[in-house]
Amino acid sequence: MKLRLGTFNVENLLTRHRFDQAGRTETSAAMSLFHFPRADERDAVERSLAVALEDDKRQMTALAIAEARADLWMLQEVDSLASLQAFFANYVHRIADYRYGHFALVDGNDRRSIDIGFAARRDLVAPPQVRVRSHATMSFAEAGAYGPEIAAFGIGPKDKVFARDCLAVTLDFGDRELTLFGCHFKSMNNGREDGRQVTLPIRRAEAIAVKRIVHDMFGAQWRQANWAILGDLNGYRTGLGPLAAPVDEGESGIEPLFEDFAVDPMRALPAHERWTHFRRYWSESRQRLIDSHMPLDHILLSPGLAAANLRPRMEMIRRGLPYRVPLDPREADRSMAKLALTNDRYPRVGWDRPKASDHCPLILEITLPEGAR
Repeated sequence: MKLRLGTFNVENLLTRHRFDQAGRTETSAAMSLFHFPRADERDAVERSLAVALEDDKRQMTALAIAEARADLWMLQEVDSLASLQAFFANYVHRIADYRYGHFALVDGNDRRSIDIGFAARRDLVAPPQVRVRSHATMSFAEAGAYGPEIAAFGIGPKDKVFARDCLAVTLDFGDRELTLFGCHFKSMNNGREDGRQVTLPIRRAEAIAVKRIVHDMFGAQWRQANWAILGDLNGYRTGLGPLAAPVDEGESGIEPLFEDFAVDPMRALPAHERWTHFRRYWSESRQRLIDSHMPLDHILLSPGLAAANLRPRMEMIRRGLPYRVPLDPREADRSMAKLALTNDRYPRVGWDRPKASDHCPLILEITLPEGAR
């Protein structure tokens, strides 16, 4: 049985026009150019602008999902089950070859209320064959992930370990099962250049928690069981600099997932293909711009599932990324003139926006072995 697994951080699929007083990045630039004497007037204009920009963006998000043709999806940064269902009904299903259903989303721990959503091809299974379990309430102590590094944040052992959730979805195909663990680990951005290192202990705790969940769920059979971890883990050891030069970024926090545990199929790809996100930022410490192609998104397989898929097919769908992103990290010319004329994006994608997302979908085609549970 062949399946295409997909993970995609869809970047703020919202029913709200703002998170807080700062508003959305997409709307704040235009709103800064105008003066509104009354707060209600400003709010009305911002809402209208957000709706217009969201429509452009979600057409491109849907194009990326349609091109990926995945059977099963774990999606990060989704506002609610209602917004997930509306997005598929009014955008994805207008262009995709497949029809999706079995939607699931459980409110997690993110302060902005962006959660993990699940969707599966409607004709793949019947509703009773899909079991969903949230682990949003799991504590650091329950995960066995509490220590001095965590206490230094002012966090207690009974506090919730996941920044969002670990959403477990089990699909029963009768003669075999597959369990997917959807994750969205703690962001590396804390407003400072050292955000990666400062937030690392939280991601490590989340990785330990996922490992504990898998061991508890499958017991002594955890190696042989059919399971996969999908999501934006916000962690990687090696990035790509200019000319696709490997850059050892040091510890990321997600190392526990690879220590006698899961298998990463991305390692079989050529080095220049191992990325799902691009960042260009000004480094105060180095006093220069830094370019980095980063593998933030992952699909990790159980040892048993990996053994049954020695040559799995992995793809990244990148046509929804903005033109400022060099799609080939090996390319030396990263000038605006070069990038803006590459003609390898969806219609109406912009230099920075609109875009499908700041991440690209990651797809893995596998064979699901019979008999394994």
